[in-house]
Amino acid sequence: MEKRRFNEPKAKEYEELVISVNRVTKVTKGGRRFRFAATVVVGNRKGTVGFGTGKANEVQDAVKKAIQSATKNVVRIPLVEERTIPHEATGESGAARVLIKPAKAGTGIIAGGSVRAVLELAGVKDIVSKSLGSNSKINVVRATMEALTSQRSADHIAKLRGKTKEELLG
Repeated sequence: MEKRRFNEPKAKEYEELVISVNRVTKVTKGGRRFRFAATVVVGNRKGTVGFGTGKANEVQDAVKKAIQSATKNVVRIPLVEERTIPHEATGESGAARVLIKPAKAGTGIIAGGSVRAVLELAGVKDIVSKSLGSNSKINVVRATMEALTSQRSADHIAKLRGKTKEELLG
């Protein structure tokens, strides 16, 4: 195992992408108090992705907290041929709904805004998605994550049914 010096930063495990930074105001007797809320997505582009939120008095601190939160909430996503998802799925969070469908090789990521960020960092290369309902960034990210975590590989389903993958697929 390679030795690391104390002053050297640890190699980053995940790539991170800031989805949004909002200024939040609390009105008190003495005036307005401003804080910042950040939403961040982390992933390794190989089937692992997570998201988190953080709040602080400074933007950098809020982003740092969000990154810590995101790395704690990382999930593994089954990928077919290392490029797409096994099946169609819909995720819901609040009024936001996100539909994701597998696509042929070479299609690319057809998705908008925060859905695209989540899918890119998850390592999905070919997918079609549609954002329905609300377009609140945090809820769209939550809905996308829900749709991705509902994915089941053929191996997993075969194991649940006590069959082989070949029996399942015919």
